[in-house]
Amino acid sequence: MSAAKTAGHSGSISRRWRSCPSTAFTPKRTATPWLAGPYLIDLLGAVGAPAGEALRGKNLALYVRVSAADGYRAVFALAELDPGLRSDVPIVTASCNGNALDAKDGPFRLVVPGEKRPARWVRQVTAVDLLRAP
Repeated sequence: MSAAKTAGHSGSISRRWRSCPSTAFTPKRTATPWLAGPYLIDLLGAVGAPAGEALRGKNLALYVRVSAADGYRAVFALAELDPGLRSDVPIVTASCNGNALDAKDGPFRLVVPGEKRPARWVRQVTAVDLLRAP
């Protein structure tokens, strides 16, 4: 999985994924059991995405596009990803109940706790782009 930033920085999220702190999540009203992985905002730090106190002013115009192998895409304002601004933030997981995700869901899956329906959950994540709104 790759990440790109409009400012010209890019990096591999796949490499950074293992070094980021992990958090656990058990979805409600789904058949999917326990998932774990880092917050998406932590992975975006690999390409210099602002977080915490730096997420203000012109940085609030940044947004993230998550793309899947089948062409599915979901978009998030960068502020939606920061645990300092909201309690339920997206997690990137590569496992379910401690087992690697199968080809249908993996190698990476974006899980968005707190959403009433999983419309922005993305299976088979291939790219994460950090962009600036005009």
